[in-house]
Amino acid sequence: MRKADCFYLGKIAKKFSFKGELLLYLDTDEPHLYQNLESVFVECNNELIPFFMENASLHKNDFLRVKFEDVNSEAEADELIGNALYLPLSFLPKLSGNKFYFHEVIGFTIVDQTEGRVGIIQSVNDTTAQPLFEVLDGETEMLIPMIDQFLVKVDRAKKEIIMNLPEGLVDMYR
Repeated sequence: MRKADCFYLGKIAKKFSFKGELLLYLDTDEPHLYQNLESVFVECNNELIPFFMENASLHKNDFLRVKFEDVNSEAEADELIGNALYLPLSFLPKLSGNKFYFHEVIGFTIVDQTEGRVGIIQSVNDTTAQPLFEVLDGETEMLIPMIDQFLVKVDRAKKEIIMNLPEGLVDMYR
């Protein structure tokens, strides 16, 4: 499985018992959606390796307590701590309305209600306090804040995001 075909689910946080059980931190608002998984991909040496679960249960809201097949000791569990977890994109719940996954809107056109077409979303920068659309219009690069108050509509059929941007924001880049 290629990493580009997957989404980041979380990471292996710590051991839970001496029998190889682990606590997985799930980076999601809805961890209960993932408690009945058969397997997950664990990133080991930049490769995604499938690990199959013998059992799993929610633990303190954000964690999933798991017992992987073939991980039967503390030493084997220790080797996995800190590794990232991935699932195929097909496992993501479908979103509707103005909710979207960052990877889903790459290639969408930003359209401002006043200015019209702004540009094409190249990527989403979520390393800042406020996530930003990285938009390209010809050779002009723009950073558009992903603020709910600016977002009017996500039109999946037209591959557009309609926004009501503050006056002067687009002009600042052009």
